[in-house]
Amino acid sequence: MHQPYLIVFALYPGVTQLDFTGPLEFLSKLPRARCLLASRRGEAIRADGGVVFSDIARLSDIEHCDLLLGAAGLLRGRRAACHWAWLDSLAAFGAQPCSDRIVMDGKLISGGGVTAGIDMALALMAKIAGRRFAQTVQLALEYAPAPPFASGRPELASPEVLAAARQRMDQMRDRREAAVVRAAAAML
Repeated sequence: MHQPYLIVFALYPGVTQLDFTGPLEFLSKLPRARCLLASRRGEAIRADGGVVFSDIARLSDIEHCDLLLGAAGLLRGRRAACHWAWLDSLAAFGAQPCSDRIVMDGKLISGGGVTAGIDMALALMAKIAGRRFAQTVQLALEYAPAPPFASGRPELASPEVLAAARQRMDQMRDRREAAVVRAAAAML
């Protein structure tokens, strides 16, 4: 008998809920999958939009979920992706930053931005259960992205939209960079 797949979503206060709820919805459809929400102390987590998630498992010491792989040393020498505004921070962990939407490097799979999580989940599902299964789940959940604007990547956005987005990201840059420094210093 095959072992179940344990899929842990490491959450932190202020997490963007779509970062994990989209992939969770898809990955929960995998045969033998068990999806688990976890936080540092097992406490309820309030997402950036105000939704509170409870019934959370305890996770070891993390501050920013997306820095977890880096702090564990799992990115060293590997290609990895993350949100475009933070892509340069991957180098602090010895990673090779890659702006692709989904990056598969051996057993490591990473993605850039919020909705890339769903694409990442589909790619992982195809790898585990086959392409046809992943396509069936994609159709069953009617995942057919067709955004009304072509501004989902810096190279597609107008200069004005890019400047406004950078200004929003700059509001959290100091805190984010401090977290990167702490996480990189704690690498195993």
